[in-house]
Order: sequence, then structure tokens, then C-alpha cells
Amino acid sequence: MAISTVREVLEFWFSLHAKPFWFHATPEFDQEVAAKFMATYQAAREGELSGWKDTAQGALALVIVLDQFPLHMFRGEAQSFATEAAARQVAERAIHKDYDRQLTGEQKGFLYLPYMHSESLVDQEMSVMLFMQAGLMDSLKWAVHHQDIIRRFGRFPHRNQILGRESTPQELEYLASKEALHG
Repeated sequence: MAISTVREVLEFWFSLHAKPFWFHATPEFDQEVAAKFMATYQAAREGELSGWKDTAQGALALVIVLDQFPLHMFRGEAQSFATEAAARQVAERAIHKDYDRQLTGEQKGFLYLPYMHSESLVDQEMSVMLFMQAGLMDSLKWAVHHQDIIRRFGRFPHRNQILGRESTPQELEYLASKEALHG
């Protein structure tokens, strides 16, 4: 399995084919991501694609590989969250270098997502600020929702079972509610 290029990652992820599955994936789409990008993910996880972070497009592709692809490739497994911190580091560097100013709104949203996926309240606050400053109002709604969950529980209760954590009674009540985040 060959390692993909920045262009191949971005062309796939932002294609009309992939967009419907960004936040509503199917097992078939998850398998497609794994088949096409497992070698790329493994190389990124091992730091072999660190040169990608030196351009706006490369940093965006690396964030997608480290943050989005594992959610599809390892759905329901702890490994789906294994490279979130690395994705956040790439995003932080890209934002510091103003690479996000070179991206479209849609692309910025994916560069900022590692902050929304963090179980740190500081990162959640950064997420809300980034989406607000970029005027990405639909994403901002979700950023606020994620921030509220972290503020309330200090973690994402929907990850507890996958990560082998015991849920509190309050978390179990939340998980049974209509407001619960499950994905």
C-alpha cells in the first residue's frame, strides 16, 4: 500500500464522493478510508510525514490524516483517538504560521477540528474562538456543544466504553438523553 500525497488526501477528502460521509459515515466508507489511507496514516503516526506541516495545504492534509482518518479506520476502538494530540500540534503550528488564512472556510473547519475533539477545556475554548473568528457558524454551534460537554463532565462520556473508563451516574443519564453526543 503506497503512501498518499498531500494532493491525493485533499482531493479525496473534499470530493463530492466523501463529503456526505464526513459526519455520517457508513461501514463501507470507513473501509474505503482504511483501504486507501492506512499506509499514509501509519507514516504520519510515525512522524514520517512531518514535512507536510511546512505548507498550508500540507498541514491541512496532515491534520485530516491524523484527526479524521482514524475516526473512520478505527471506529469504535481506542485507536481512533490515538493521534488527536499530534493533529492538534500540527494545527497549532499551522495557526501560529497563519496558514489558516490561506484556506477556504471549509478547509479551516477541518484544521480547527482537533481542538473540538480534545478533552481539555482550554482546547475547547480555543475551538470556540477559532470557529467564531472564522465566521463558521454551523461549526461554532458544534464547538459550543462540545465545550459544554467538557465543561460539564471533564471528558466526552461517549468515549468512556471505548477507552475502558467507568461512566458516572450523571454521564449515564446524559448518554441516555436526546442531547447526548455519540460519535
